[in-house]
Amino acid sequence: MRSLVPLLFAAICFCLCPCIRAVLNTQPEQVHISYGKTPSEMMVTWTTFDPTNTSTVEYGKIKLNQIKTGYVTKFVDGGSSARVLYIHRVLLTDLVPGTEYVYHCGSTDGWSAVYWFTTMKNGTDWSPRLVVYGDLGNYNAQSLPRIQEETQKGMYDALLHVGDMAYNLDSENAAIGDEFMRQIETIAAYLPYQVCVGNHEEAYNFSNYVNRFSMMNQEGEINNHFYSFDIGPAHIIAFSTEFYFYVWYGWTQIARQYEWLENDLKKATLPENRAKRPWIITMGHRPMYCSTDDTDDCKLKESIIRKGLPLLHAYGLEDLFYKYGVDLELWAHEHLYERMWPLYDRKVYNGSYDAPYTNPKAPVHIITGSAGCQERLDPFVKNPADWSAARFSDYGYTRLNIINKTHLYLEQVSDDQNGKVLDKMMLIKEKHGPEAWL
Repeated sequence: MRSLVPLLFAAICFCLCPCIRAVLNTQPEQVHISYGKTPSEMMVTWTTFDPTNTSTVEYGKIKLNQIKTGYVTKFVDGGSSARVLYIHRVLLTDLVPGTEYVYHCGSTDGWSAVYWFTTMKNGTDWSPRLVVYGDLGNYNAQSLPRIQEETQKGMYDALLHVGDMAYNLDSENAAIGDEFMRQIETIAAYLPYQVCVGNHEEAYNFSNYVNRFSMMNQEGEINNHFYSFDIGPAHIIAFSTEFYFYVWYGWTQIARQYEWLENDLKKATLPENRAKRPWIITMGHRPMYCSTDDTDDCKLKESIIRKGLPLLHAYGLEDLFYKYGVDLELWAHEHLYERMWPLYDRKVYNGSYDAPYTNPKAPVHIITGSAGCQERLDPFVKNPADWSAARFSDYGYTRLNIINKTHLYLEQVSDDQNGKVLDKMMLIKEKHGPEAWL
């Protein structure tokens, strides 16, 4: 009789396994949040590997006493296994600005853990605190534990990931993308995770990037390639540098983004809008300038991002951003940190010798691409150009505090040196817009 017990147990397990697998595959994972079009909105996005009966978020200020349902998108990865992911999205629309909420997401087929977030404050009279970085991979994600700790301690209001994630989202039939999204859940489920696209997202027409994230523009539409949002006294614009480098996109996408950028900048620089939100900050992956010892576009005198398409000099971004008085330009791609002097057309326009970042006459560029990935850090050239103010080849990330309408503070944190602040900058502007350059 005893000899039948193992066989009986195996038979029971065989019968139950399909059910167990089904339950596990409907369990929510890779949870992350992002801003809606107003401070009273928050988008919740997550993944399952089987369809579920609903896409639901239960939430509330103290208890899970409110319910909102959304929709699901079936995503088929372009790899040889054609893996299927179900991406769930629920937009919470009735939130009180500046308020902490608890939430979980899923359905009766399975629920996530309980997380929390704080909605954006209303108006412009407050000081957003942002953590900023690019180039964070699944392997060697060195800065992640420190960012996790600081996020869960409430040090930040939002996170800006300036392109290149997972290395790569599509690798190993998108399994690396899954692992990465599980990793960042520890920050992105608590903090609005605002992203822009990088070159490492390009596989299968950027499909993993387009499907996994939910960046909402000011018209209430999801567009992960280019969008903008307001936060406190700042207007932040995210855009794609990758349209310029993947020819199969053609000019249509470049022209479409450029037109959108100009229209967005025109709107942001209307006198009534600039008075409320004077800071205009851009985030794009590949920089216009760099001092890296490699062959990247930013090393070229006629950088494509800076001057536009080769020969034609069409759709260049430096003149566009200068024309509308962009204050701060955030970049990544180079695996290092570099701060530029106020800079336009390869010339330095410091405010003064003693106070270069007080009333400067050109935008300020920051490269922050050293969060950590398997490609390691990049070296600098021995003799950088005059416009390069500070350079660190350390793993780390950037803290950005938009203090008020005239003061913006930025510092670079080294994870290699146990959280040491390597660099600081206080940008002071009594005037914003193109008139500030005069």
